[in-house]
Amino acid sequence: MTNSNSPLRIGVFYDGNFLLHASNYYNYFHSQRRRLSIGGLQEYIKKRVAEEEDYDPRRCHIVESHYFRGRINAAEASQRGNQLYNDRVFEDILMAEGISTHYLPLRNFSGRKEERGIDVWLSLEVFEFAITHRIDVAVLIVSDTDYAPLLRKLTSLGTRVMLLSWEFDYTNDDGVKVVTKTSHELLQLATYPIPMHDEIEDGLEDHDPDITALFVDSEARDEEPGHNDKPRERSEILSIKNGFGFVKYPNNNLYFHMQDVIGDFFELAPGDPVEFVIAKNQQKQDVAKSVRKLTD
Repeated sequence: MTNSNSPLRIGVFYDGNFLLHASNYYNYFHSQRRRLSIGGLQEYIKKRVAEEEDYDPRRCHIVESHYFRGRINAAEASQRGNQLYNDRVFEDILMAEGISTHYLPLRNFSGRKEERGIDVWLSLEVFEFAITHRIDVAVLIVSDTDYAPLLRKLTSLGTRVMLLSWEFDYTNDDGVKVVTKTSHELLQLATYPIPMHDEIEDGLEDHDPDITALFVDSEARDEEPGHNDKPRERSEILSIKNGFGFVKYPNNNLYFHMQDVIGDFFELAPGDPVEFVIAKNQQKQDVAKSVRKLTD
């Protein structure tokens, strides 16, 4: 497509569970040890659509952006440490980027929590925007073959589809090999299939700023508001897990999340001296905030 005076309207639609798998991979198992940045991803999408459509980037606008995911109820989340707080922090990030959230409750099936209906809801939303001609390009961050009918319908309507795909595998902490792939059928149906795993590896090797911006800046964590006037305690790290840890403290050791660390969470190790402030989580439990490693 050639440049036009009309703006190019982009709709972005996230399968939250798929995005989480990709983000966890880069955060815990990839050498980056950083999560994907929602803001960086949105900016990358605008530039990549402009490139594929041969459009002036200044005339490309994300007019719709939607995030879909199944989630546990509040009672269950309150029993999982800082789960409610972490969910709220992520929702704040989505809201700051202008992304609308859509949730369905996770259901119990054969003793497992599963999300049902999210793919249908996402498909209906995309189809509505396409059939009412409110978007020109639909950008999908999905992986399941269940979305194939949606891509066929979008193509018949003349809506171009950009598919951000990931393929990777790793061995988790339990020694189980985890494999994530995007449906081959979706890749064939998409107007612009983008293999993000290759894009990221090549971009990191070339120090491409657009690829670097796809990850959160682990060094850009300032003191949290309201913590500067609190007394700072000193102790040492008791244990480190995937994305959280505990600080030694009398009576009850203190939980902290990786987002509560000033500096690089992955530089912390058991026995490291740290300073921190004590705050209350949503369950009125004491937790450590603004955790900073002490150096000589």
